Amino acid sequence: MINDILKEAEEKMTKSVEVTKGDFAGMRAGRATPAMVEKIPVEYYGTPTPLNQLANISAPEPRLLVIQPWDKTVIPEIEKSIQKSDLGINPANDGTVVRLPIPQLTEERRSELVKAVKKKAEDGKVAIRNIRREAIDDLKAAQKEGMISEDDLKRGQDEVQKSTDKFVKQIDELLAAKENDIMQV
Repeated sequence: MINDILKEAEEKMTKSVEVTKGDFAGMRAGRATPAMVEKIPVEYYGTPTPLNQLANISAPEPRLLVIQPWDKTVIPEIEKSIQKSDLGINPANDGTVVRLPIPQLTEERRSELVKAVKKKAEDGKVAIRNIRREAIDDLKAAQKEGMISEDDLKRGQDEVQKSTDKFVKQIDELLAAKENDIMQV
């Protein structure tokens, strides 16, 4: 019983860390990465479709993204979607590919990005703490129903807290790495 609750909590916490990692990957850090644009919705025959499902996205240089759509007629829609996004990048197309030159980040923009990254990290930590609360509630309910003893409840709570601390530490490490990445000139 306790092991099932702990296992489920750990799986959920792992997913929270993965979501946070994905959020960080999509945030601009001065270098061009396909993750910056792959989730941008593009209007494709009346349906908003993620850019990575319409084109091949590559970063041939540290400051350049190249988007090569499989259907050349969607290039104007790709450009519109990129301009609407909050990336602040002007796309250029030559009829077959869309090029995104990534400008150097200003100090002000870097500090804005660090604040946004910290908010995403805090969101991840809150999700992990909510999972901890749910797991402890499940343990207490099991104890109330007589399925586990009070000692098992205490041991289970300690294990849940250890897992929580481990996953919060992982998010802190991801945050530190991303902050360092953003602040590099």
